[in-house]
Amino acid sequence: MIVTQAVTKTYGSSCVVDGVSLTLPAGGITSIIGPNGAGKSTLLSMISRLMSMDRGTVTVDGLDVTQTSSEVLAKRLSILRQDNHMTARLTVRDLVSFGRYPYSKGRLTADDKTHIDNAISYLNLTDLADRFLDELSGGQRQRAFVAMVLCQDTDYVLLDEPLNNLDMKHAMGMMKLVRRAANELGKTVVLVLHDINFASWYSDYIVAMKDGKVANQGPAPEMIRPEVLSAIYDMDIKVHDIGGQRISVYYE
Repeated sequence: MIVTQAVTKTYGSSCVVDGVSLTLPAGGITSIIGPNGAGKSTLLSMISRLMSMDRGTVTVDGLDVTQTSSEVLAKRLSILRQDNHMTARLTVRDLVSFGRYPYSKGRLTADDKTHIDNAISYLNLTDLADRFLDELSGGQRQRAFVAMVLCQDTDYVLLDEPLNNLDMKHAMGMMKLVRRAANELGKTVVLVLHDINFASWYSDYIVAMKDGKVANQGPAPEMIRPEVLSAIYDMDIKVHDIGGQRISVYYE
């Protein structure tokens, strides 16, 4: 499991993440939600060691992320950043192969190539494997980046706003793939989401942040309630129960 203890990040006089302590469950999908500026992406970046923390600790299955070697950590935890644009002209296969770097150091083995082929197939990219990224649609390109992360073959997969710039159809397709990876591949997925409906439909556990702190957390059915969401977003939010299982959110 991922455990944060009093994690804090400040910029000048502004405290972006304020003493966050969390225990994120192993397995399934955990979504981090909250209004803009709540500190969601900053927290995810500190968990993955992409950003240093001013105070606090983060452990992944007991490994302190600040003390663990990059080689070891990269085999346990992978992250897809929000700003995942590539300047180099790469094919889908080239991009996905980067996920094997912690194992191959750039010298791909037969096992690495199998992982690459499997990740490309899993994200339904086989027909596009030799296409350049700048020739793909936004949804196809995003799937290629997720394939790269899955190719890294880590127990923990962190996704920072993976639905950015995707229309509703492609966003739903992406969430179905993430759900499938959690179920079939046994991944623990932690993602930052802005869309509460996607969080409600696909998450097992939800962490809500506000003003740099954890405002609330719990299993998805306990979090997707009008009184909980309205307090987090400072607006009137209604919840509609569909069939006793699925929940949709709308605003007034």
